[in-house]
Formats: sequence, C-alpha cells, structure tokens
Amino acid sequence: MTPIEKLLLENKAWAAEVKADDPGYFERLSHLQTPQFLWIGCSDSRVPADKITGTQPGEIFVHRNIANLVIHTDVNVLSVLDYAVNHLKVNHVIVCGHYGCGGVKAAMTNHDFKYVLNMWLRNIKDVYRLYSDELDAIPDFDQRADRLVELNVKEQVMHLAKTSIIQRAWKNDQRPILHGWVYGLKDGLLNSVFEMDPKSKLDPLYTYDDL
Repeated sequence: MTPIEKLLLENKAWAAEVKADDPGYFERLSHLQTPQFLWIGCSDSRVPADKITGTQPGEIFVHRNIANLVIHTDVNVLSVLDYAVNHLKVNHVIVCGHYGCGGVKAAMTNHDFKYVLNMWLRNIKDVYRLYSDELDAIPDFDQRADRLVELNVKEQVMHLAKTSIIQRAWKNDQRPILHGWVYGLKDGLLNSVFEMDPKSKLDPLYTYDDL
C-alpha cells in the first residue's frame, strides 16, 4: 500500500466512524461555517490549528505559510483576511508561530536557499534587522531563534494592523482583536506574546484617514 492509498483508506475509516457516532454530522457541517477565529499559522505539519486549540470543523478559519508571515503584497493571505473579516465576521485574528521554526532558523543563516525561498525568508531577515541589538546579545543560537520567533509574530500582527482591511473593521465594527501567539513543540502550550485591538495606537504613517 502506498502512502497516498493509506491516507485515502484512513479517510474512509474516519468518515465511517464519525457517521456512526453522529449520522447527521456531515450534513450539518455542509451548511454551517461560522468561525469566530482566523488563524494565520506556520505550514509546519506539527502545528495543526484545530488539534492544538481543541476546535471543531467550522470553528476556526485557517491560513498557513512558511513562518506565518503577513506580507502586504501577498494576495493569498490578504484575500483570506478580507474574507474572514468582511464576510465571516470573525472577532479574532491569531498569528501563531512556534518555537524551533525551521523557516526562522533558515533566515538567520547566510545560506542560499535559491530564488523563491530567499525572497520569502528576506521578510524574516528584515524582522531580525529591526531587533538586531537585542537578538545579537543572545549567545545561544536556539534561544536567539526562539526570541526571533516571538518578535516575528509581533511584527506580523503589526502588519495586519497596517492593512485597510483591519483598520476599516476597527473603525466600523470595533473588531477584530489581533493576537500574537507562539506554540511550544516540546510542551504543547500556546504562549501569548502580543495583542492589538481597535483602540491600539499605530504609527500615523500607516493609518488611513478616509476609510
């Protein structure tokens, strides 16, 4: 049996088990999506949003990419944000990184990861540059990387606040609250490191005055 065949077989077993426990489960789910949360997380397979938060399908809207970045030219993440905020009306947007992130560690090196990855990781290098004095004072590489994970999450939350999508929702609906979390692979716990709400102050350079 190939790995793909095994996945399909496991899916059949899972669907059968769910239907046996709750015959109307899939029918209800097909008509319902009312999440309170948008999760912007890392693509790392060890950090599944629903598992670590104990949420069920329909409760959390998810976008994932390498190192949980919010880039102002990334149509993918911005379209997810727009849909979640303006159509699903989520009340919370969570940017969740994780300690031991391979993308963050890669960005801390001078290795050439070739075209696309170099371009992507540059965004994390820019975060390092902002906090280089603090980070360079941490002698241990892994501890320095974990601190960069936290700072990267903070910067991505601030990137969210700089979008007209969030600022318009803050002005008109007084939502959503923006959360920056970091997940611990070694203990399974989520650590809150940063938060912004509709009353948060933002650099005037990034604020829109005609929303």
